[in-house]
Amino acid sequence: MQFSKAGRRKKIHYRIRRKITGTAQRPRLTVYRSNKYIYGQLIDDVAGITLASASSREEDIVRNVNKSEQSKQVGKALAERAKSKNIETIVFDRGGYLYHGRVKALADGAREGGLQF
Repeated sequence: MQFSKAGRRKKIHYRIRRKITGTAQRPRLTVYRSNKYIYGQLIDDVAGITLASASSREEDIVRNVNKSEQSKQVGKALAERAKSKNIETIVFDRGGYLYHGRVKALADGAREGGLQF
């Protein structure tokens, strides 16, 4: 049986999620990428809560640049929100996407914002 592109990504995502979990001290930065927007969340898997989130749909993200630049801005915004909650280190969850393009740009923006992976 052949998987669709989305089914293949889900299978990869489940494989990644078996290996990594987020805690309150070191939450999981998960990425969701749609065709138009990108979203990032810091999740504490032990308590099952989202500690911080950012997306390219927010007003403070500049829209007249390409999507990779928007992703970098989302990463910086997420890092800023994490710093305000005294979160320094995270675990990166690429969500089944390749670590390339917009996913990599979000990660680079979070690193520039001061988060350590």
